Amino acid sequence: MSSEQEVLVISSKVKAYIKNADLKCSASVIDALSDKVRAICDAAIANAKEEKRKTVQDKDIR
Repeated sequence: MSSEQEVLVISSKVKAYIKNADLKCSASVIDALSDKVRAICDAAIANAKEEKRKTVQDKDIR
C-alpha cells in the first residue's frame, strides 16, 4: 500500500477478530486488507457506472 493511501479498515476490529482465533496480527495485514477492500470498491464503482447509476449497491460487489 502506498503511504499516500489511507487505511480503509478498522485495525482494532481486525486485530481483535484475528486474536479471537488465538493468533497475532502483523501491521502489514492491515495494509494488505485495505488494498483488497480498495480493489473491491473500485470494481463495484465500475459496475455501478457501467449500469449508469450514481449509487453503488450490494449487487455491484461481485
